[in-house]
Amino acid sequence: MTTSVESVAERAGVSVSTVSRALRSVPGVSAATRKRVQDAADELGYSASPAASRLATGRTMTVGIVVPVLAKWFFGKVIGEATHTLRQAGFDVLLFELGTRAQRERFFSSAHLHGRTDGVIIMALQPSKAELESLTAQGQAVALLGAEAQGFGSVSVDNVSAGRAAVRHLLNLGHERIAFIGIRDEESSNLGGVPPLQRLMGYREALAEAGVPGDDMLEQFDENSVDGGAAAMSRLLVTEQVPTAVFVASDEMAFGVLKVLRKAGLDVPRDFSVLGFDNHELCDVVGLTTMDHEVAEQGQDVARILLDILQGGPPANLSRAVRLVVRETTAPPHVLRTTPTAPDSPHSAGHPGTP
Repeated sequence: MTTSVESVAERAGVSVSTVSRALRSVPGVSAATRKRVQDAADELGYSASPAASRLATGRTMTVGIVVPVLAKWFFGKVIGEATHTLRQAGFDVLLFELGTRAQRERFFSSAHLHGRTDGVIIMALQPSKAELESLTAQGQAVALLGAEAQGFGSVSVDNVSAGRAAVRHLLNLGHERIAFIGIRDEESSNLGGVPPLQRLMGYREALAEAGVPGDDMLEQFDENSVDGGAAAMSRLLVTEQVPTAVFVASDEMAFGVLKVLRKAGLDVPRDFSVLGFDNHELCDVVGLTTMDHEVAEQGQDVARILLDILQGGPPANLSRAVRLVVRETTAPPHVLRTTPTAPDSPHSAGHPGTP
């Protein structure tokens, strides 16, 4: 004889909906009640079916995560952390990759999520007002990562301040000719280059504050990849006056920068300083100085914000801190670290940068 959810509810002394929430580990059920329900279910040999649980709660117990691209470390990291947090709360996850503008238009122009998910996390897409209205019309709770919109929960980073801090580190070391390598969005890209452009703004502001004149030739842009960073650095190496340091808008691009510099016979940081952005897990391996904007924590935060909204809470807006992580790729310019030698010194006839 099959045991019903009603029998479990009667044995535990709770409602049917409480049984469903407790067995699905949905927030809002105390530990004591959850244990009492689980004990009752075990005694009666009851196993909850997903369909019954969804009918009881009126929810799909599923959250959608929408990204412009899956094959990038940043998105993989935040998706992994968000998914772990959501699953701990009893939710399944559906992933949607909107790799082209056509895919994006189809997604937001139809009731794609209605009846399939309770809420959605939008990552780095800079959704328009019309796109957000499309989601809310489908009954979706919405949380944003890397974007902000009035009335919606969000997790963001002050990229302008982070860019300023990165360049100030290089200025404080004594560098004056500092380049910037930024992310260039392709024409068909859905990324929306707001954070990368904000990092460029921070770069320019820090130079202006220090009284260092800008130089368009020192601002290079390419795709957000190792190859893109390598190509941009190669262009900088053939400028009339080569810089002594570079601030790179992503660690992936910075890895390409390091590759080109070392192939060119330049020692990092003796001859050239490199500073990245993201604190990629490989930064420790290559000793890359970088800006850490707590990528894993961003994924956890945006999931918690959405869960709070689903529980009836207000949409929270959180700004994550960015901190400088100094490793082995930044140092004072070589000329500032040499000890002046007397005219008759045996080293005085050598290269001017020779210590």
